[in-house]
Amino acid sequence: MDAPAWERFADVVLAADAAVCRVVQGVPPRDFAGMYVGDDEIDALLATLPGLDGPVPAQVAPLRARLDPYVAEVRAALHAWARTGDDELARACRYAGARGVAAEVLAVLLAVDLHPQRQRLVAYVQDSVQLPRPTLAWVARVLGDDAVHALAPRGPLVRAGLAVVVGDGAWGTRMCGVAPRVAWAARGDDTLDPDVPAGTRLLTADAGRTAAGARTRRRPPEDQPPGAGGLLLVHGADPESRRQAAAAALPGTDLLVAPLPASPEAWAALVREATLRCAAVVVEVDGRLAHDDTEHLDRSPHLALVLASARELPLDCLPARPWREVHVRDGEADDGDWRRRTGSPAPAGVRLSREQLRLASGAGTGAGTGAAGRADGVAAGVRRLAGGHLDGVASRVHARRGWDDLVLPVTPTGQLRDLVARYRQRRTVFGTWGFPAVPSSGVVALFAGPSGTGKTLAAEVVAADLGVDLYKVDLSAVVSKYIGETEKNLERVFTAAASGDMVLFFDEADALFGKRTDVSSSHDRYANIEVAYLLQRLEVFDGLVILATNLQGNIDDAFWRRIAVSVTFTPPDEVERRRIWQRVFPAAAPVEDVDLDVLARRFKVTGGVIRNAALGAAFAAADEGGAITMGRVVRALQRELVKLGHLSVIDPADEPAGLPAVRIGG
Repeated sequence: MDAPAWERFADVVLAADAAVCRVVQGVPPRDFAGMYVGDDEIDALLATLPGLDGPVPAQVAPLRARLDPYVAEVRAALHAWARTGDDELARACRYAGARGVAAEVLAVLLAVDLHPQRQRLVAYVQDSVQLPRPTLAWVARVLGDDAVHALAPRGPLVRAGLAVVVGDGAWGTRMCGVAPRVAWAARGDDTLDPDVPAGTRLLTADAGRTAAGARTRRRPPEDQPPGAGGLLLVHGADPESRRQAAAAALPGTDLLVAPLPASPEAWAALVREATLRCAAVVVEVDGRLAHDDTEHLDRSPHLALVLASARELPLDCLPARPWREVHVRDGEADDGDWRRRTGSPAPAGVRLSREQLRLASGAGTGAGTGAAGRADGVAAGVRRLAGGHLDGVASRVHARRGWDDLVLPVTPTGQLRDLVARYRQRRTVFGTWGFPAVPSSGVVALFAGPSGTGKTLAAEVVAADLGVDLYKVDLSAVVSKYIGETEKNLERVFTAAASGDMVLFFDEADALFGKRTDVSSSHDRYANIEVAYLLQRLEVFDGLVILATNLQGNIDDAFWRRIAVSVTFTPPDEVERRRIWQRVFPAAAPVEDVDLDVLARRFKVTGGVIRNAALGAAFAAADEGGAITMGRVVRALQRELVKLGHLSVIDPADEPAGLPAVRIGG
């Protein structure tokens, strides 16, 4: 197979220089060249100094006359390759603006780095075994002064990361070579540079894939990607929506997406990778650009650059280049996004951002074949979106109980169903029908009532109906005595909740959402700040938040305008208590002669007390090797009443008599 144009050019240039050194300048190969200078070398060294006119022209001219036609031929072929070649290196040269002599320099440096024999030849022509790579002085002497400028700090080869100048000695003895990634690319390896920032990934343009999904080799229009050298600012929504907006603004261009590099080496690797792939760089910025980051971007004016951020970046931190701006307002994944990711439209009631859908859809790849397998995998991925982020500040409750487990009057049950409908149909009302989502499309509900009346169970039922998990916020882990720490913990909660579809449940919410007071101390001032922060956070939160309280009157009045649904829970009446007693004993439990009517009529307790009494009777029966009887249930009830501070009205030794007994589970 014929050698590529760049390799032929390098070999002819090296051979010509070796011939001049050997024949005209009288430099013989030596084992210890450059290690010392002998007396017999002085005249030869003096003859090479440009200030002393160099070698005698009459000696060089005849040899140059014979070599120049060969050099001119390979130089023309190299320049044609750099202009029109369709391999990765040729396209990278055009993208970086490395034409003419810059392409010549890259050809020689790459060829030398790839072959040990060429390195020995370079050491010979430079008369030093310590200089196996071309030096800046050699590049200037052999390829010309214009060529060495390609290796200047802002020269096209260095700023693109294709060439490196190493060493800290004298300028003329500093050796030059290519970055290892360039050598791998010349050998056909397409792996990302190992020095790019962690998390960097390549998004290929639709036009760059064949029907089979393989990447095609595209030649960018006018030798550069669309928008090369320009700056696109994309802000708003979620990361995946911003990436899609960048792709739409740069059609037909591959995108190299990376977090903000943390070191000069990572910056150089990112620029080099983008140059080799003729890709636009999408830098995901969290906050603002530091001065050093702007400097790195200014050194690579050839790149098509996208700065993606959640908020607008200040103008004073942007690189000095023309810019245009795209504001992404809607980040919600629509049916088209769901079909591209999963092959099916969005499930009813599931509302994800495009970034959340990208993350969740990864779970569908190993969930079996077919649409059903992918759907199950995506559902599992949705449940895992917030996993790990809420550890320590909230506990996950896998919602398993449904409407049949909830015993409430008609009115609160209807309000709970309204809450589910309000959250599930947000896309239709705010999207399709065009109602303004002011201040946000999120839903805040308040559950108020005494302990044990079903507030937590109702939250679980709502979550189960929506097909999401319930996260119960641990107030002891959130509220801190240190100034500002409570807000930080709450920000962590809301940020994590925004990353997944879930119900966020604040029990005993009056501890956080209580009324603001007149400021009489620093404690009052900071407590009021916490309440104000919560108000602001609820204004912009797009999820479902349920606040539960035993003291509805303690909730700050300002929260009421954000509460969409308020449900009041009251202690159950006799009919409801009987239904609760009937459902509290599992079918497999050994229940004998328990009179549910007596229990419902004589013990005016809440559902929480009923459940605790049933469990107490069950454990007593299991420990004594018997069944769950009326006596054991009554004794368990008495203990619950004593625990609550109430007086018992029935002697637990007296079993109710003369009343029809109801056997449960028999």
